[in-house]
Amino acid sequence: MSQPPFSLENRDIWVIGGAGYLGQEVVKLLTQLGATVLCADLPGKAQSGPQVTAADLDAADIPALEAFIADQIAARGVPHGLVIMTYASTAKKFDDLTAADFDHANHGNLTATFTLARAIGNAMAERGSGSLVLFSSMYGTVSPDPHIYETPMNPNPVEYGVGKAGIQQLTRYLAVHFGKRGVRCNTISPGPFPNPNIQRDQPAFIERLSKKVPLGRVGQSPEIAGAVAFLVSDASTFITGQNLAVDGGWTVW
Repeated sequence: MSQPPFSLENRDIWVIGGAGYLGQEVVKLLTQLGATVLCADLPGKAQSGPQVTAADLDAADIPALEAFIADQIAARGVPHGLVIMTYASTAKKFDDLTAADFDHANHGNLTATFTLARAIGNAMAERGSGSLVLFSSMYGTVSPDPHIYETPMNPNPVEYGVGKAGIQQLTRYLAVHFGKRGVRCNTISPGPFPNPNIQRDQPAFIERLSKKVPLGRVGQSPEIAGAVAFLVSDASTFITGQNLAVDGGWTVW
């Protein structure tokens, strides 16, 4: 290692889906550690700043995604790290979900992630180094407990969990596929990280969530960022194919 293991100086990291509640903290910490960041999200969401370039991208539009990858590699070079935080969900109840809805959501969850990770992974492999960080969820490992989701809350939708479970397997496959060419691939599975509006407006729901967490509380957005920084840094150079649960212990029981 030519620099401190957690330093990201002279590293370019792409964060796709980086304008959301969790993504903003990820981008913030990566820049604090010295990285330049390409933050891409749906049109109008990403914001530029010191060391941050904003870009508009609908990752579910595969032709647009492929063009975006080619254009950004031409402009910036192959990134040192890629973080994929996008997701798709219908928010429909189980019996209201159509087959077309299910296909559409998992196109955004799985097909877009596969397309992006494969293209950047291949470019990284040609260089001989790189770190892919995909995002799953606690609900890619366990099923939602319906007792937590009392009205007006609805259980986390089935297509979301199915897609996030697929992300974990995609990670394992990519880790093996790219491993001998110096590219690592890992997944982060956040636990309960309700957004600020939910925390403000649904205190009873937050209390129910907290009771199921061994640490006794929900997660706060900065607590995801450290895991991402770890996995794109030299501190994790012998870690690949793993699913890192950042869930306060949610999935241990």
